[in-house]
Amino acid sequence: MSAASAIEMKIYRYDPDSGRDPVMERIRVQPGHHDKMVLDLLMRAKAEVDDSLSFRRSCREGVCGSDGMNINGKNRLACVTGIDEVDHPIVLRPLPGLPVVRDLIVDFTMFWKQYHSIRPYLVNDTIAPERERLQSPQERDVLNGLYECILCACCSTACPSYWWNPDKFVGPAGLLQAYRFMVDTRDTALAERLDNVDDAYRLFRCRTIMNCTDVCPKQLNPAAAIGRIRSLLVRRTI
Repeated sequence: MSAASAIEMKIYRYDPDSGRDPVMERIRVQPGHHDKMVLDLLMRAKAEVDDSLSFRRSCREGVCGSDGMNINGKNRLACVTGIDEVDHPIVLRPLPGLPVVRDLIVDFTMFWKQYHSIRPYLVNDTIAPERERLQSPQERDVLNGLYECILCACCSTACPSYWWNPDKFVGPAGLLQAYRFMVDTRDTALAERLDNVDDAYRLFRCRTIMNCTDVCPKQLNPAAAIGRIRSLLVRRTI
């Protein structure tokens, strides 16, 4: 492959141990024959250009969500973003709104705190059956579009309300999962779950600007789930 086919990337670089301010560094990478995704370029850059380049990745299949980053101004997964899908040079920054640990790695502490605050597991204190709690196909279908979330944080870190209030606003990812358990017929804690989010910040800080839905790599709709939680709250007060 000729040198003319090399691809230029502008990558956010930050090493807290260096004492220097963050910079946008230009790196040129010549892709291999099988390099199709932005993650392929990053891995080649780390292997062949600068082994100090830091980013998260795992499955490379859009399942684990670990390689979420801001690509050309939009939160995406690097492993499912094609090199030919984005303009060049490819500009890579860490997910916005979270503290940067190093380069493209961010600190998810607050994101996980908000996620765990909604009790993301079934709550049912009734006597358990011998094998499992059953659902009809129709009851199971209600969970479609909710359970597929991979917790990549692309949605929450695209939300200005989350940037401003990460310690108070649950965020799109957490609220999507809150609704997932609210409508699960095997769960018996609906009242407690609604009480948990019935707050000016935890739920109602959402301004429905739809950034969360726009960036979701699984084509889910957190904004719709948030609206349905609000409807549940309204209906229980009538």
